[in-house]
Amino acid sequence: MARHHVLPPLAVAVAAGLVLPGLLARSRWAREVPRLALCAWAALAMLLPMAVSLLAVESLLPNPASHALSHFVEDCFLPTGASCAPPSADRLASLSPRVWSALAAGAAVPVVLTVTFARELLGARRRRAEHADGLRLVASRESALRATVVPHNTPVVYCLPGRGAQVVVSSGALRVLTRQQLTAVLEHERAHLVGRHHLFLCATSALRTVLRALPLTRHAQEEVPLLLEMAADDRALRGSSRDALATALYSLAAGQHPQAAFAAGGSSVVVRMRRILTPRTSGHPVLRAVLAGLVPAAVLIPLVVVCCSTPV
Repeated sequence: MARHHVLPPLAVAVAAGLVLPGLLARSRWAREVPRLALCAWAALAMLLPMAVSLLAVESLLPNPASHALSHFVEDCFLPTGASCAPPSADRLASLSPRVWSALAAGAAVPVVLTVTFARELLGARRRRAEHADGLRLVASRESALRATVVPHNTPVVYCLPGRGAQVVVSSGALRVLTRQQLTAVLEHERAHLVGRHHLFLCATSALRTVLRALPLTRHAQEEVPLLLEMAADDRALRGSSRDALATALYSLAAGQHPQAAFAAGGSSVVVRMRRILTPRTSGHPVLRAVLAGLVPAAVLIPLVVVCCSTPV
C-alpha cells in the first residue's frame, strides 16, 4: 500500500524549513511589526521539528496504524472507552518493537533541540556570570539611572539578561549622551530584559546547531537578532523621540560589548537608524489582528490535518 499519509507532514516540513523562511525574510511587514514577525519565526521553528517528528512516526509505523495518528494514539495508549490518562505499564509493555522505534524516531529531533537549547542557555548564563563577576570589581551601581556604571572611555550601553539582570553604561557614554539620548537607550536595553529576548537568541543558536543546513536556520540567524533590536527600539520610542534614539545609536555604534549581552549599538545600527527616522505606518489594526491570529493557526491547522490524515 502506498504511504500517502506521509505527504501531509512532508509538505508541512518542506514549507516550514525551505519555503516560508525566505518569504518571511523578504516580507515588508516583518520589519514594520517586529514583534509579530518574531512570533512568526517562533511558529516556524516549532512547526518544523513537529512536522519532522510526525513524518518519522508515520514513515515507521505499520500502514494501518499510521493512517490517522489520532486514532493510533487512542488505540495504543488508551483502553476502550477510557478518557485521556497516562498509559498503564502493561499497555506500554504490549507495544511492538516497531511502534517503540517509531516513537523514538519521532521524539529524537525535539529531544535533541531541547537539550541543545538548554546547553545554549547554560553556556550564555555562565558567560554572563563571568562578566558580571568582573564588573563587580570595577563598576558601581547608579541608583538614579537604575544601571551599573563602568569606567571606560568608549561610549557603550548594554544589558546582561537572565538572573541578576542589569543594564551597564560606560562613563564614556555618560559624557557623550544627552539626558534624552541616555533615557532612550536605557529604555531600549530594559526592553530586552523585560521581553526576555535572550531566549530567542538561544533558541536560534540551538536551531542552527541541530539543523544547520536549512534555509529556516540561515534566515532566522540573520533576521531574529535584527528584529529583536527593532522591537526594543519600538519600546524605547514609546517615551523618547526618534531623533534622541537615532543620535544615541550613532554615538554608540562603535562600542564593543561582551558576548551574551545586548548592546544598543552594533552592526545593525545603520538599518535601525534608517527605520527609526523614516516615517512609517504599523498597518491597519484589523490587518494586524488578522496576522496575529494566523501565526498560531499556522502551527495548529497543519498539525491537526496531519494527525487526522487518512490515505487517499
